[in-house]
Amino acid sequence: MSQGARPLTILVAEDDEEDRLLTQDALTGAHLVNDLRFVVDGEDLMRYLHRSGPYAAPGAAPRPGIVLLDLNMPRKDGREALAEIKQDPELKRIPVVVLTTSKAEEDIVGTYELGVNSFITKPVTFTGLVEALQAFSRYWFEIVELPNGGTGGSDGPPASG
Repeated sequence: MSQGARPLTILVAEDDEEDRLLTQDALTGAHLVNDLRFVVDGEDLMRYLHRSGPYAAPGAAPRPGIVLLDLNMPRKDGREALAEIKQDPELKRIPVVVLTTSKAEEDIVGTYELGVNSFITKPVTFTGLVEALQAFSRYWFEIVELPNGGTGGSDGPPASG
């Protein structure tokens, strides 16, 4: 991490339990020392981000520094959740990275049109996933400057300004 950087909360929206475990293991294998949180679909993601329902208690939903978003989830898919996040003035600065099995051009173009920050197609092997998440980690946590108003694991609301 760059000088003065602190671990950020990574919020992973993924409906498949096995994929959640693989992602967690791959991020651990990538030596990422961040607070890792999981939600199971787009509705759960939005409840987390708005700190409602099971996430209403203080400290239950630290503001994520980045969201890893699967596209194909039940109840509310990743595209719908992405559109809501990027239209919400309180949430739109949170970087969202799609992490999906899709390679469809319409998914890539469509999510960028909705405001996604990056699109990663999940590799088919665990080793490939670890390598992809190592590159993700290096890029997002060592190279890129992220906005700190409302990110970085803060329990408070985003800074206004």
